[in-house]
Amino acid sequence: MRTGDIVVVGSINMDLVARTDRMPRGGETLLGSDFRMVPGGKGANQAVAVARAGGKIKMVGRVGNDVFGDHLIANFHENGIDTELVGRTPEAGTGVAIILVDADGENSIVVVPGANNCVSLKDVEAARTVLESASIVLLQLEIPLETVAAVIGIARGAGVPVILDPGPARPLGRELLTQVDIITPNEHEAQILAGKEIHSIDDARRLAAEFVDWGIKHVLLKLGGQGVVMATGEAIEHIPAHKVRVEDTTAAGDSFAGGLAVALAEGYPLRQAVHFANAVGALAVTRLGAQSAIPKRAEVEQFLSERGVIWS
Repeated sequence: MRTGDIVVVGSINMDLVARTDRMPRGGETLLGSDFRMVPGGKGANQAVAVARAGGKIKMVGRVGNDVFGDHLIANFHENGIDTELVGRTPEAGTGVAIILVDADGENSIVVVPGANNCVSLKDVEAARTVLESASIVLLQLEIPLETVAAVIGIARGAGVPVILDPGPARPLGRELLTQVDIITPNEHEAQILAGKEIHSIDDARRLAAEFVDWGIKHVLLKLGGQGVVMATGEAIEHIPAHKVRVEDTTAAGDSFAGGLAVALAEGYPLRQAVHFANAVGALAVTRLGAQSAIPKRAEVEQFLSERGVIWS
């Protein structure tokens, strides 16, 4: 167990969230029932999830020199997140996500990256000391891929574990994936990475085993309401999800990743860390929004206790 901060390198967005009974068809206009403007972005969501789960966290990323950027920086401070390595980009606006949520809690998202596309190799070099002394580094794919690769290289060189949430989905080379300690794809992302479809838990188990065969150390293939398939070089196991009423799935994966990082940084074995992360993700989907839905540590521990799950 390393004693440094958890470091998130990734996207920072303002989420514009609208609720509607169903998703609109092409050319169709629907009336919505609710609208909210909430902090988001996969990287920022993960950072908030880490902070609320009790982790010490530093954020590396970029926002624009605009009112959204001001709001998001203030939100980081309110959550106890170190923003020394969050830069301002005058030539680009803060990233924005337009999110539609239907009556079943499923979402459809359009992301305009803005300043997130400006997170550069120079930013990574400025964060080198922080990355090399981290307990865990968390990454996603809403910043340039060359920046992601550079972070992985620095962390790997310093022996720092890397968790990659490979979203938004895109094909990635095996050479990059095998440098990652833990990969946490959802079904769609796993299918894009492998070029194969998942129709069942057995399919997910086979695909997770294939990722391990590629040389990825640990695979946590997320199946939404069906739980997680955990694959390592020693075993493959299906860990069921907690049954909850789904309100909005927007930040479920990011919440899972943040909870996972905290539990691992505290020294818990992977299986126990997955139980904790499952609970963080489950609570997040019972509420509307991204960061506004992420639970605090006490809520997660109470949730696990009420369900008789022994994780610590």
